Amino acid sequence: MAANAIDQTRRMLSLVTYLRERPGAHVADVARAFGITEDELISDLDVLPMCGTSFRGGDLLDIDTDGDRIWWRNPGALGAEAAEPLRIAADEATALLVAARAVATLPGLREGDRQALLRATAKLEAAAGEAAGASSRLSVTFESEGGVFADVDRAISERRRLWVRYYSPARDELTEREVDPIRLFAVGHTYMEAWCRLSEARRTFRLDRVAEIRLLDEPAAPPELELRDLSEGLVQPAAEDPEVIVEVGPGGRWVAEYYPHDTAEELADGGLRITLRTPEPASLRRLALRLGRDGRIVAPDELAESARSAALAALAAYEEQSAQDGQS
Repeated sequence: MAANAIDQTRRMLSLVTYLRERPGAHVADVARAFGITEDELISDLDVLPMCGTSFRGGDLLDIDTDGDRIWWRNPGALGAEAAEPLRIAADEATALLVAARAVATLPGLREGDRQALLRATAKLEAAAGEAAGASSRLSVTFESEGGVFADVDRAISERRRLWVRYYSPARDELTEREVDPIRLFAVGHTYMEAWCRLSEARRTFRLDRVAEIRLLDEPAAPPELELRDLSEGLVQPAAEDPEVIVEVGPGGRWVAEYYPHDTAEELADGGLRITLRTPEPASLRRLALRLGRDGRIVAPDELAESARSAALAALAAYEEQSAQDGQS
């Protein structure tokens, strides 16, 4: 199972100290010392240069690698000349305090983490002075996804199974199922990857579509699976997936930007003829409804007819509602 964000943060903090004391360290040696692959190490090194000793930039960590060795170009960034106490501006202190208080109220947060966060918040309030008073007049309310996230995070940490009631847009229905969570990740939205006991297969669940969630006492025991590489996005169609052809007008050209596709041919009216693949062609009915006059599904025939029927049904429902509103 891949390390979660907290594990990665701890590793990267240790990595800073390790590399500062070992200029020119070999990539292979550092990866071995931290028990990670060289690719994971390179990924960490891509993030570290975005970090610095303040929130205002100008002192970012200049760490580089040629693929074999790792060099720290500005070790002074954490040296004696940078050892002066960190001074946080009022707006930064306010943002941190508001965020910390909001996170501390999340349902499902582990009690140890909550207490640690509250202690850190108290220290920040003492240091912030007048800014702490301003922050107390602000608040953040998390949507329901925040509670779902906390429950999933807890289930992963405690290796427990989850019961979820989940909305499937492809079938336009709510289903109940038990899942063994594997990991949380974000690609535009926040998702849970899990082993679904209902379908006996790996499934991906968007957290804002979870209508209800409960932690179960049963231990989670997902099979050993190779985690998917999400660097190319969440939707990665396979060659064997069914082919769908969509024609869009100029107002629907955005489809080619948001949907992975095989081809996008220019049409005379400034639109596109887009060929794409998807494991669930029926899910594209919603795309057809969203496009309206700006596009249509051309093939396969059964999907095109299904989309047309859905559009006619939606239009009829709209006209019926408009007639009722006119009579009232």
